[in-house]
Order: sequence, then C-alpha cells, then structure tokens
Amino acid sequence: MIAYLRGNVISIRHDFCIIDVGGVGYKVFTDSSTLNALQLNFPAELFIHTAVKDDAINLFGFQSQETLDLFELLLTVSGIGAKGALVIISNISPAQFAQAVVQQDLKTLINLPGVGKKSAQRILLELKDKVKSLGFKTSAPIQAAAFNDAYDALEALGYTSAEISTALESAPPNSSTDQLIKFALSKLSFAI
Repeated sequence: MIAYLRGNVISIRHDFCIIDVGGVGYKVFTDSSTLNALQLNFPAELFIHTAVKDDAINLFGFQSQETLDLFELLLTVSGIGAKGALVIISNISPAQFAQAVVQQDLKTLINLPGVGKKSAQRILLELKDKVKSLGFKTSAPIQAAAFNDAYDALEALGYTSAEISTALESAPPNSSTDQLIKFALSKLSFAI
C-alpha cells in the first residue's frame, strides 16, 4: 500500500491533485485546506490512505499525519465514506473535531456540511473512546452550553460554521457565553 508521496504537483482540481513522482502521475483526492496549500510545479509531500475496491484503487492525501489519522478514524464510523470524511475534514481541524467529540458537542458536528443529527450522534457514540486513544490535541474544555449559545449568536450574525469553530478554538476554558462571543468577535475582526 502507498502510505506517503513526495513529488511535484502537476495538476490541481476541485477535489484532487496529480503528483508526479519519478515520472508517474498519482491522482490523489484531498481536502480543501491541502489543495489550497499546494502550488503547481512545486514539490509536495502527502500522507496517503490507499483505498482498494473491486473496481478502483483510490489515494487520499493529507498534509499531516494527524489529518490522515482523523480521516481513517472517520472511515470507521458506519455510514461515513471517503467523500463524506473529506467534506468533514475540509470544514474542521483535527483538534476542533476531537474537542467536539470529547465534549459530546452535537451542535458543532451537525453544523458540518453533510452531517445530519443521526450521523453526528453516531460519530459521538462510535468515536468517543477512539479519539482519546489517538491523542489528538485538544484545548482546555469549554462548557458545552456556553459554547452552543455563543455558536448560535455568532451564526445569527452571519458567520459560517468553519469561521465560528476556528474563532472559538482557543477560547479560555470556563468562559461564559458573553465572554466566548467577545473572544470570537475579536478573532473574527482580525480575520477580515
């Protein structure tokens, strides 16, 4: 199985890239943040998951081992395939995802594209112990009720799920809803 590729990027498409390794072009499906980091005709290094099916061999590549670990973890959840896992990874960092699972934060998962309530509940149930065993870095816990209230308020202001999750990622632990909103708005105002 292919576990790692290093070569020049010769094509970047909507959901995949082609990496030239010693004259052989490998089509690698990947998440949006990895695609955004790649540059045509420049070297790239990707950690690879090889998926073998009866009719195809597909490669899925990521910039970090941690992101690959999250991808492979998501594949263990019943009902989540490779494309669904890519969509999730494109919209949440491994640390944010781990934090949501550890805190059993259903709202964060439901707000990810392609994840409904049942899928989010299944993720929380099936990955609770697995996320802890992989040692994903999570920040200090934030109270789930305060987080959810702050999330709702920021969403009402028009911010996207990805923007909100990123803004709240490094919020101080045990913050109130008001403190979380102020913290997130200060982060989001610098991002503009």
